[in-house]
Amino acid sequence: MATIYDRFMQGAEEACLARWRAELLGGLEGEVLEIGAGTGASLPHYSAGVTRLTLTEPDRHMRGKLEAAVRSGNQRPTTILDTPLPGLPLEDGSCDAVVSILVLCSVPDLDAGLADLHRVLRPGGSLVFLEHVAAEGRPDRLKWQRRLEPIWKRVAGGCHLTHRTEDAIRRAGFIIEEIQRESMRKSHKLVRASVRGIARRS
Repeated sequence: MATIYDRFMQGAEEACLARWRAELLGGLEGEVLEIGAGTGASLPHYSAGVTRLTLTEPDRHMRGKLEAAVRSGNQRPTTILDTPLPGLPLEDGSCDAVVSILVLCSVPDLDAGLADLHRVLRPGGSLVFLEHVAAEGRPDRLKWQRRLEPIWKRVAGGCHLTHRTEDAIRRAGFIIEEIQRESMRKSHKLVRASVRGIARRS
């Protein structure tokens, strides 16, 4: 997966994802945690206001690419962890913001994972998210997502096609302040439905 991931996502990055990352990440400040940071596609979009960056990536092949990306262009104190979600080795209320971009799909227990993110955020801290989700508005596509999900998970690193991430974020106690639902252009049809926005820990 690590070998083909950037090439697989290139069309979507050029069509929309790079712009969405820039919009979501450009205003973040303080101590930021990005979960499932993959190959480091978000690194260029963090502003100078981010004083410390903690990146998690459980997949060792992805983590190798991430480490190379951090060495080549990152200018701030950065820690890379191999920890999956849930189970973050961080203190309660230790982060100003948590970033989740195309990763919650691979979390088997979404409620437990989001509870862990809620835990590490300071009161008033933000969860910045961009995730592909169940195609609720396209019944035929949702049917195919359900049908192919067992196979998809095996070949795509545990990726679930039918997570209802917006509902799970609310269940975890976050207040969603901004949300946009949009087709992720130039991506595979099965992962085209997406949500992105900002949720706040009260």
